[in-house]
Amino acid sequence: MKQLLTTLLITLTVISLQAKKKVQVADLWPDGTPIPEWFKVTKPVDLQSLGKQYRLTDYRIFADGRIHTNEIQDLIDEAAKNGGGVIVVPEGTYMTGGLHFRQGTHLYLAKGATLMGSDFIGDYPLGKTRIEGETCTYFGALINADGLDGFTISGEGTIDGNGLRYHQQFWLRRKWNRQCTNKDEQRPRLVYISNCKNVQIEGVNLQNSAFWTNHVYNSENVKFVGCHIYSLGKPNDSKGPSTDAIDLDVVKNVLIKNCYMSVNDDAVAIKGGKGPYADAFMTQYPGIKIPEENIGNGENRNIIIEDCEYGFCHGCLTLGSESVYNHNIILRRITISSQANNLLWLKMRPDTPQRYEYVTVEDIKGPVKNFILVAPWTQFYDLKGRKDSPLSYSDHIVMRNCECECNTFFNVKAQEDVYRLSNFTFENIKVKAANIDFTPEIVQNFKHSNIILSKE
Repeated sequence: MKQLLTTLLITLTVISLQAKKKVQVADLWPDGTPIPEWFKVTKPVDLQSLGKQYRLTDYRIFADGRIHTNEIQDLIDEAAKNGGGVIVVPEGTYMTGGLHFRQGTHLYLAKGATLMGSDFIGDYPLGKTRIEGETCTYFGALINADGLDGFTISGEGTIDGNGLRYHQQFWLRRKWNRQCTNKDEQRPRLVYISNCKNVQIEGVNLQNSAFWTNHVYNSENVKFVGCHIYSLGKPNDSKGPSTDAIDLDVVKNVLIKNCYMSVNDDAVAIKGGKGPYADAFMTQYPGIKIPEENIGNGENRNIIIEDCEYGFCHGCLTLGSESVYNHNIILRRITISSQANNLLWLKMRPDTPQRYEYVTVEDIKGPVKNFILVAPWTQFYDLKGRKDSPLSYSDHIVMRNCECECNTFFNVKAQEDVYRLSNFTFENIKVKAANIDFTPEIVQNFKHSNIILSKE
C-alpha cells in the first residue's frame, strides 16, 4: 500500500510538472519573454459604464435613407463637450459619411442596427493619414478615432461600408490601366484607429468595406474580440479588392480573439512602411534626406491572433508587403473553413529593408493553397534613386502542430541577394498536398521533426 501511494505521488508530481511546463510554454512570446496578463483578459464592454447614451433617434436622426453625417458628427462633438458618452445606433439602417470620434466618446450598435457608409467618396474628407505604408494625404475612413485613450466599438449590430460601387469602379479602372494602385481609385476604409491606446472593438459585424476593413496605426493595447469581419463582394466583376480584415501598422500589444474573418485579401496583415530608407527610424543614413512619406514608419511588436475562424482570404497571416520590423507575432488555434491562399505569407520587398523575426504559427486546421509562402514582392518596385538594394531577413519562424490540406507545402523561394532566411523550426505537421517538395537547405539552421507529408 505504501509503495502504491509513493508511485501515485510520483505520478501526480510528474503530471503537475508537465502541466506547469505547458502553461509556461503557452505564456511565452516566441523570443522567450513572458506574455503579460493583459492578453489573457477579455472583459466585455459594459454599455452602462460608458456614460450618457446618445441614441440617434432621440436626436431626430432616423433610418430614412438620407445621409446624416453632419447630425451624427454634431452628436459626437456634443457628447465630447459634455464629458463623454456613447453614440447608440438603434435598430434600423442609418446612412453616414466619415465620422470622427473624440476623447471620451464611444460607439454602440444595438442588435439589428446598421451604420451604413455613403458610396460617394466626397462624403469622406481628405486629411493627413497613413495608407499603404506611407504617410500622406488621403480620404478618411467611415469610423475614425485619432489620439484617443479608452475608445470602444461594441454591440451586436453592423458597420457596413456599402462597398459594391467602389469595387466595381476599381475593377473597371484596372481594365483601363493595369498599373493603377489602390490609392488611384479613391476608396474609404471602414475603421481607422490612429495614435490611440486601450481600444476594444467587440462583437460587431464589420462588412462590405470599400477598402481595408480595419486599419490600426501607431497604437497600443488594442483588442478585437468576437467580431465578424466579411468583405468578399460579388463573384466575377466586383470582388472586394484589398478589403483586408485587419491591418496592423506600427503597433504594440494587439489581441485578435474569437473573430471570424473572410475577405478578398489578407485577413491579418502586418505593415509598417516601405521604400529603400523605410527603416530610418532605427538606422542612420548620414547625408541622405529621408522621404517625407517615411516619417511615421515603425515596428510592430507583441501581436496575438487566436481562437479565430477563417473563411476565404489571401493570407491568414501576412507580413508585408509594406513592413519593416516585426517581432513576437503569434497565430494559434485557428480553424480554416474555406480554402485560404496562404497560411503564412512572408512578402519580401527588394526595395525595402525588412526584418521579420520571432513568429509562431501553431495549432492550425483546414485547407490552404500554400502552407508557407516566402517570395520577393515586386509590385510597384521603386528604389527611388538608391544604388544598392537593401537586404532583408526572416528568422526564428516556428510552425507546429498543424494539420492542413494544401496545393503546395513549402513554397519558399531562395534569393540571397534580396533576403536571408534562418532559424526556422517545423514540428508536428501533417500535410496532404499536391506538391510535397521540401527543401529545408534553403534556410540556414532549419530544424524539423515529425513532418508527415502525403501526396494528394
